This record gives sequence, C-alpha cells and structure tokens, in this order.
Amino acid sequence: MKNKENKANHDKGKIFVKIMAGILALLMVAGTGITLVYALMA
Repeated sequence: MKNKENKANHDKGKIFVKIMAGILALLMVAGTGITLVYALMA
C-alpha cells in the first residue's frame, strides 16, 4: 500500500517537472521573439 502511494507521488512530481520545463521553454522562446522584434524595429 505504501509503495502505491509513493509511486503516485513520484508520477505527480514527474508531471510537475514537465509542466515547469514547458513553461520555462515557452518563456525563453517568447523572450527571444520579443527581443528580435524590438531589435528589428529599433
């Protein structure tokens, strides 16, 4: 029973890490795009 709970927590952790990595990647891409737009307009 304890092993099942541990696995569920581990799965939740993996999903959380993937979501956070996705958000960070999105922010990096958005930042790069905004920087390029700003540089080309100036």
